[in-house]
Amino acid sequence: MARSALSALTLLAGPGSFVTSELAEQSAGAATLRPGGETTSMPGEVLVDTNVVVYAYDPRDSSKQAKALSTLDHLVRTGVGRLSTQVLGEFFVTATQKLDPPLTAAEGYEQVEALAMAWPILSIAPLVPLEAARGARDHRLPYWDAQLWATARLNQIPTVLTEDEDLADRTLEGVRFVNPFSSAFSLASLR
Repeated sequence: MARSALSALTLLAGPGSFVTSELAEQSAGAATLRPGGETTSMPGEVLVDTNVVVYAYDPRDSSKQAKALSTLDHLVRTGVGRLSTQVLGEFFVTATQKLDPPLTAAEGYEQVEALAMAWPILSIAPLVPLEAARGARDHRLPYWDAQLWATARLNQIPTVLTEDEDLADRTLEGVRFVNPFSSAFSLASLR
């Protein structure tokens, strides 16, 4: 896979990782940026859906790839971006099975590791599946979308970036879904 669009970032753990050398130095000792670390909510936090992360690795649509890269880079640099363990798992499966060409399992592992080192990761706590089931019931969401919503809601994250057409431009119980590939999207709207 051509990863030239990713070369603008300093790569810590392999091609396509979103770890700038400055961020790596700043976060080296920060517990909130380690896998499994506790995170605290702050205004303006943004949970990123798997589809946004995958587009950064998918050269088939250069426009979406560029938009995903600039959005993810902004979220890392400003420290407001969040991923969940669900997103990391879905990313691995999608990147190694559905991209054309797919990442190898070794490349997929390296990218999951790099993402886990660069981003605060939200765990799927025991209450998340229960809240997700409620979201599926009450809001008629597919379960995995409901789990993303529940993760944001329970962690008090007001915004989820997703391309999912069923969610984009909706607000459910204080969680706003925004499509970063929409012509109306601007990074300034995430503040």
